[in-house]
Amino acid sequence: MRQMILPICLMLGACMPGASGDVASRAATPDLGGFPAIKVFSTPQPEAPTRSNVDIARDFMELSMRLESGRDLPVLSRFEGPISVAVTGAPPTTLQSDLARLLHRLRSEAGIDITQTTGPANITIQAVSRAEIRNALPQAACFVVPNISTLDEYHKAKRSHLTAWSGLQTRRKVAIFVPNDSSPQEVRDCLHEELSQALGPLNDLYRLPDSVFNDDNVHAVLTGFDMLILRTFYAPELKSGMSHRQVAAAVPGILARLNPRGEHIASRPLASTPRAWVRAMQTALGPGAGHGQRRAAAENALRIAETVGLTDHRRAFSHYAVGRIVQSTDPELAQNHFAAADAYYRRAPATTLHRAHAAAQLAAYAITQGRGNDALAILAPQIPVAERHENAALLAQMMMMRAEALELAGRVSEGRQVRMDSLGWARYGYGADWAVRAKLREMSALNPLKG
Repeated sequence: MRQMILPICLMLGACMPGASGDVASRAATPDLGGFPAIKVFSTPQPEAPTRSNVDIARDFMELSMRLESGRDLPVLSRFEGPISVAVTGAPPTTLQSDLARLLHRLRSEAGIDITQTTGPANITIQAVSRAEIRNALPQAACFVVPNISTLDEYHKAKRSHLTAWSGLQTRRKVAIFVPNDSSPQEVRDCLHEELSQALGPLNDLYRLPDSVFNDDNVHAVLTGFDMLILRTFYAPELKSGMSHRQVAAAVPGILARLNPRGEHIASRPLASTPRAWVRAMQTALGPGAGHGQRRAAAENALRIAETVGLTDHRRAFSHYAVGRIVQSTDPELAQNHFAAADAYYRRAPATTLHRAHAAAQLAAYAITQGRGNDALAILAPQIPVAERHENAALLAQMMMMRAEALELAGRVSEGRQVRMDSLGWARYGYGADWAVRAKLREMSALNPLKG
């Protein structure tokens, strides 16, 4: 399932110190007239994986033959034959185009025989309200369940073996529940994560820097690595019911055929993620904990990362999580953590999108200090990164910050145009007009000339 991650970890929370109510009230929303049409992304730009096939084989086995709980699956399960997808409920207007685009990618990049239908289907995507989803699964933004087709069926069967992935030999029927009252980007993110898990891997690994199969929720659109995993999952050499040993024996040959480049890259395996670190992150970023509990958990995760010697993106994410939690009470300490996160991300491969999130925080701080040119320098290389990874919310936020930085640098008319250009992306990333206006107020409040 895609979890409801609190705004402390990604781009949706306040960027700078001060209670969110204070931030919203200090600066008026710029008068921009009517909002422009919603913007959508065009041609996907997935990047091919850059790791050794030896390491990818390990990733595949852990993703495909294990559940998130750590429990090993007895056999591989997948759909056999053509796969049909149907949409029911009350889908939002953007769902159909995003689904069509995703299904095209699954056919062309992952080689999966999957099409949409209007009748009964192997995979049913039911669009319901967020309240209905949370009533069914309180911590979920969206989720996927086997052997049912509707939310009513899930309520009746959720405590039975019917909905247990571990009991599957072959997948025949799966339901995906997505919100119909969230932003277009959140709905699309749910489609990518839940449909990919309906088709393939059931596990998530914090170890992966370039995948949606990661609970940090940094990547929300299927990556080149993800498509390789799914193509491997549906390779003819594999079939439902194969044992762990049989799958492990077949995967190296499949990867050699599908990803010959990876045969010539040296293995650089990352250490497994400590379960204690995962639990600490779940407390720090998930719902249900108070501010003090979240800060203690994030700092504990950072200590664990330091103790076990993690120096990759997980160490960076530990710093980033602490920074987001403390920035409203200790902005200077937060900036130290964001700078540390950026430094570790810089050393880790495949973390360009992660760095963009850290850069947004560093640029926001520069704006509050009146350093417009510094903020512009920080944002310049990161805005194309957000666009390439199809993160409209992050893209719009950074464009709004760039507008404030341009005004600080005396380039007022240019800033006004950039702000206007951000709105189409903001409508996709944040949804309702009131949410777009709230983000505009938040970004405007960073500017000391307006505070």
